[in-house]
Amino acid sequence: MSKLTERRRDNQQWMLDWIIKTTGRVQNFAYDNRVVPPEVKSYAQIHRIADKHGRHVISIAEAAEKAGHKTTAAELYWAASEHYREAQHTIFEDDNPEKIYLHAMLLKCFDKVMQYADHPIERVEIPFEGNYIQGVLHMLPGRPKAPTVVFCPGMDMTKEAFIDALHHPFVARGMNCLHLDGPGQGTSNIRKIRVTLDNYERAGSAAIDYLSERPEVDADQIAVSGFSMGSYWGMRLAALDKRVKAVATAAACYGPKTAIFEQASPRFKQVFMYMAGIHDEEEFDAFADQMVLDDVAGEVTCPALQVTGEYDPLAPLETVLPIYEKVAGPKELWVIENDFHNPRNRPNFGGIDFFGFLADWLMDALAGKYGPDHKKEILVSEHGDGGPYVEQMTGGFNLPERVGAAPGLNPDQLGPAGIIGG
Repeated sequence: MSKLTERRRDNQQWMLDWIIKTTGRVQNFAYDNRVVPPEVKSYAQIHRIADKHGRHVISIAEAAEKAGHKTTAAELYWAASEHYREAQHTIFEDDNPEKIYLHAMLLKCFDKVMQYADHPIERVEIPFEGNYIQGVLHMLPGRPKAPTVVFCPGMDMTKEAFIDALHHPFVARGMNCLHLDGPGQGTSNIRKIRVTLDNYERAGSAAIDYLSERPEVDADQIAVSGFSMGSYWGMRLAALDKRVKAVATAAACYGPKTAIFEQASPRFKQVFMYMAGIHDEEEFDAFADQMVLDDVAGEVTCPALQVTGEYDPLAPLETVLPIYEKVAGPKELWVIENDFHNPRNRPNFGGIDFFGFLADWLMDALAGKYGPDHKKEILVSEHGDGGPYVEQMTGGFNLPERVGAAPGLNPDQLGPAGIIGG
């Protein structure tokens, strides 16, 4: 097993346990919905209780199979796979037998999802620097040649997770979609393929190499999407590889990583140190300081959509805007009013899952809708009309500009003598 790592904020474990007990969440505490089952009272319980729930769901899935109800079985196996994705992710230690078992159960459940889905899904192996990156390739029914998206999951996701495998929004809109377990994620963790400052984008390019040889893929119509930390990796891939014709990312991690690793839930840093294979905190801090897009954002010349929450605690808006301004190609920025890090199922998008909006934007970009001078910034209102289909906002995102207030101090604020001193 890998050596255990001590971090400065590990002494906050009692606080994290209490928050998990009261909120049912390990991070992103601004949201009200529980992620872990109610009987979880501490972090250490999560993986075994999730396994218990996963085995319960599998038992029903197996009964549905025996009854010949394959669609129901697929939905149940998909639900079980989510229990196991969360369970295996809570353990950040190499060669841990419980993590190995839980990850194997994730793959086993997803095997059944692939078997019963109504569109072709394959688990694929992509050659990468002496090893293989594992992916899941979703294809259109009948396997016609089609535009294809490389999806970069977030650090808490795996290639099996989040984008609905049974009702895939990219497939529904005419695109194949390859989900990666990039360096540091999912199966790559099991294989000890660590994430470095620049190897995720190289893995993404290896994935494009692989896709370019597939008969189902239109190699001239390849796009990239990413979510959470995948927004950072996806932008880096789009900057590096000019075969990428459009990029749409969300749940911003575009700016400095101070907020995610020093101010948010301690689990972010615990997990990412494991993903990077770094056991010295000072070494990791120096590593994280270099996880920026400032050096590559200007190399993103394809159409680019960036989506961020107005109050995202992991990527404050003031750190997102400078990166957006550096992007050289056609671009849009959607700021989600009164939201945080996860735009899925929010009222700003009518309560439906968010990934379809990313897919729509990518399809428009691949169809040539956005000219070289395209630049648009919008505030996606929480309860107003139009969602992301509104016009360019006037002014900026700060409050005075938003409400049309006059800039600067008024006479009553200044007083007879004005401002004296600094």
